Amino acid sequence: MDLLATFIDIVLHLDTHLLALTQEYGIWVYAILFLIIFCETGLVVAPFLPGDSLLFVAGALCGMGALQLEWLVPVLMLAAFGGDNTNYWIGRLIGMRLLRRSNRVIRQEHIDKTHAFYEKHGGKTILFARFLPIVRTFAPFIAGIGLMRYRLFVMYSALGSLAWIGSLTVAGYLFGNIPFIKNNLTVMILGIIVVSFLPAIREFIRHRRQRA
Repeated sequence: MDLLATFIDIVLHLDTHLLALTQEYGIWVYAILFLIIFCETGLVVAPFLPGDSLLFVAGALCGMGALQLEWLVPVLMLAAFGGDNTNYWIGRLIGMRLLRRSNRVIRQEHIDKTHAFYEKHGGKTILFARFLPIVRTFAPFIAGIGLMRYRLFVMYSALGSLAWIGSLTVAGYLFGNIPFIKNNLTVMILGIIVVSFLPAIREFIRHRRQRA
């Protein structure tokens, strides 16, 4: 419970914790952010890591001068693109064996949700999934298992990385330091999380109704 409480505190007060990291580690904070985004997109065991809210807050810190947007955006785009491609090749090379042996770590409902999203959107899932928590972690993994053509995967992955990282960091840079938003950043972070999960909640409700 202590670990869960700590994690929730970090997520809800990302601005405070990220600013503290910036002050303590200086330029190395870019490496820390790279690692978080890389793992959130590249490892199927890490869908719980912050994504959208982290990008918005990092952009807001750029607006404060604590980080540099011209450094942050390319570093995180590289992390997202690299994570996607790592996840794809994990799925392609050992995906089925990993699913059979790690059913307690990789939750089947996450796999099923991503499969359903693929059924609806096809290859564009890699692009759309960038803006959907959990789905964006599993989409490249499932693409690898399904032997999606790598050239097509790379195109959608590059476009998705550009759109996801660019839109949320720039939004944080432009709006994160408006007094009302800055003074209610915890509420803003919660709002980003809720909005991010709305499509998944809608799909879950629709799936339950179909089963009923």
